[in-house]
Parts: sequence; C-alpha cells; structure tokens
Amino acid sequence: MTEVAGFKKLILGVQMLFVAFGALVLVPLLTGLDPSIALFTAGLGTLVFQFITKSKVPVFLASSFAFIAPIQYGMKNFGVSKTLGALFFTGFAYVIFSLLVKKGGVKAIEKYLPPIVTGPVIMVIGLKLAPVAVNMAKSFDGSGNMDGKAVIISLVSLITAILVVMYGKRVLSLIPILSGIVVGYILSLILGVVSFEPVSQAKWFMIPWIEAMKSGSFAMPTFDLAAIMFILPVAIAPAIEHVGDVLAISSVTGKNYIQDPGLHRTLLGDGIATSVAGILGGPPNTTYSEVTGAVALTKATDVVYMRIAAITAIVLAFFGKLGAILKTIPVPVMGGILILLFGMIAAIGIGSLVRNKVDMAKSRNLVIASVVLVIGIGDMVISIWKVTLGGIGLAGLVGIILNIILPGVEK
Repeated sequence: MTEVAGFKKLILGVQMLFVAFGALVLVPLLTGLDPSIALFTAGLGTLVFQFITKSKVPVFLASSFAFIAPIQYGMKNFGVSKTLGALFFTGFAYVIFSLLVKKGGVKAIEKYLPPIVTGPVIMVIGLKLAPVAVNMAKSFDGSGNMDGKAVIISLVSLITAILVVMYGKRVLSLIPILSGIVVGYILSLILGVVSFEPVSQAKWFMIPWIEAMKSGSFAMPTFDLAAIMFILPVAIAPAIEHVGDVLAISSVTGKNYIQDPGLHRTLLGDGIATSVAGILGGPPNTTYSEVTGAVALTKATDVVYMRIAAITAIVLAFFGKLGAILKTIPVPVMGGILILLFGMIAAIGIGSLVRNKVDMAKSRNLVIASVVLVIGIGDMVISIWKVTLGGIGLAGLVGIILNIILPGVEK
C-alpha cells in the first residue's frame, strides 16, 4: 500500500509540471532564452520558494509572461549578458514589496499600487505584444509576411486552445496552451513544415548552459544600469498578480497564507526565485494560476507534489533531445496560442478595473489610465544621464507617480 501511495504521489506531482509545461517553455522560446534552462530555473525557483515559505504554500513557480516584451527588447538592445543581469535585479523589486508588506500589511501595497495603476499596466503588457502574436501567426519566421500554411496552422492552434478553455473537462481544462501546441504541432507534421534537424544533432544528455552558450542564448550575467532600470519596474505587474494567486490558493486549501507564512514571505520567495533564475539564464519566475487550478481539481494540497514537479523539471532540463524537440515547434503554432494569451492578459487588466469598481468617469482615474496606456503601448523611452526608462516599466512608474500627486484617492 505504501508503494502504491508513493507512486500515486509521483504521478500527481509530475501532473503538476505537465499542467505548467506549455506556458513554462513558451516564454524562453519567444524571447531567445534556453527552454532547458527555463525548466531548471523553474524547478529550482520552486524549491527556493518552498524553503523561504517554510514549505507551507502549494504553488509552482515558472516563466512569467509579463517579461516577454522587456526581455525581447533587452536581448536586442543590451545583449544576453546585460539582460540576464537586469533580470537578476528584478527580484529585488519583490524584496522591496516584501518589506512594505511586513511593515504596513497588504494596505501598504494597495496605497501605491491600486487597481487604477495596476489594471492599465497589465493591459499594456498584453496589448503591446499584440503585433508580435499577429506576425507570428501569419508567417514561419515571425516577419509578418503572409503564408497560407502558417495562417491555417495558427488558426487551428488558436481554435483548439479556445475550445479547451470553453469546453475542456477536468485536467484537460487546465492545459489549453499545451493542447493548442500539440494539435498545431501535429498539423504542422502533416503539412511537412517541421524540421527535425535540431533533434538529430542534439545529445541525449547535456549540460544546458554549455549548449546555450554555443547557441548564444546564455552568457555570464553582467550588470548595466540602463538595462536594470529598463526591466526592473516591470516587476510591478507580476507582484500584484502574486497577491491574487496567494489569495486564490488560500481559498482552494482553506488556509490563510496571507497570515501564515505571511505575504511578505511569499513575495520574498518569489523575488529570490526570480533572481536565481536570472543569474542562471532563465526567465523571471511567477506563481502559476494553472497549477492552482490543478490543486483545486485534484485536491492535492500537499506541498510535496510541488517538490516532485520541481525535481522533475530539474531532471528534464538535462535531456538534450527534449529541448531540441521544443525548438522544432513552428512559429505559427506559437502565434496562434499567443493571440489568445496576450488578449487574455489585456482582458485581465480590464477585469481588474471592473472587479474593483474603479469609476472611470472620474477625471483622476481617466488621466492615470490614459497616460499609462499611451506611454506603455507607444513604447516611450526617456534617458536621464546613463539611465534609460521605457515601455512597460516607465508606464508603471508614471502611473505610481500620478496616483500619488493627483488629488483624490481611489477607494
């Protein structure tokens, strides 16, 4: 009986990783980082989080979608090394939030980051990426040059994901991204647009950092003030999402994790996990709502399942063939999924405003939302001495400042 129970635990733990897998590897594939390293840093980040939170909160940490645009910009303009250095410092934003919460409670964050600031910032994250999704959906190289096969593949991937979101049952309902990728990949195989050359050249066992250095997706992190100031403010959005995820998992398990181990500890765990990921070459981590959904469905509330998922991710990171298979996924498959995904991110931002009953008839709220949206989507960049601020990060900072200086307080 003990062996059967142990095997059941193993299967449930691996299933948690299966639920997160599609989104986990999507971020590195879109940003030019290495998916095998992302697997490793997701697993290690989850273990770090569990250690800091005294193994009390059953959540899984993996790649954050909020950082896709900043990483893409950083890789292009600052290079791999400086971008990874900036991602390391991103974790310190969580440390600051953690200290604020420890001193003043959740209200300390609500004071500086109310829904009128965070809602539009989350909308910017989704809307700013819309052209990327469209270009990927209609071409095989992401250039946006129309290709009939690419459009068909992206539409099938998109429709599959939508159907799973709307009509999926039990575990299937938790993996719309993975379902869309699998169906789109099968269609790509049928249409003959998948190249298995990366798989044939890959080793069965490999050290991901060595292979990533060869491909240019990893370099030893270096610290550049301009890169840090460009990317660090983006942490505002996932930090707010973190609070919502902790409340959600508290509701699922019937335990108040805001009180024990405390929101300051969960924020700190998320931040340290993000810094660890950045220094090792992975995308920033965030708590995964999909896994929270799986916990609610399976009633697997024991933290041991997250440890199993984390260790499985770490082990899989060293299987070279797996990483190579991920790299064979055609661009339109990802494009179709991203049309839904980026739109949902923007919709979550709108939902935040609606759920918190933010009165958009008030001039104050209208001004904050308008300025944040235009600065973020328009990708405004300002340089002060050697420091450059732009895009989502600048939009978030401007929103915070306007919320502080404009008369009136949103209750």
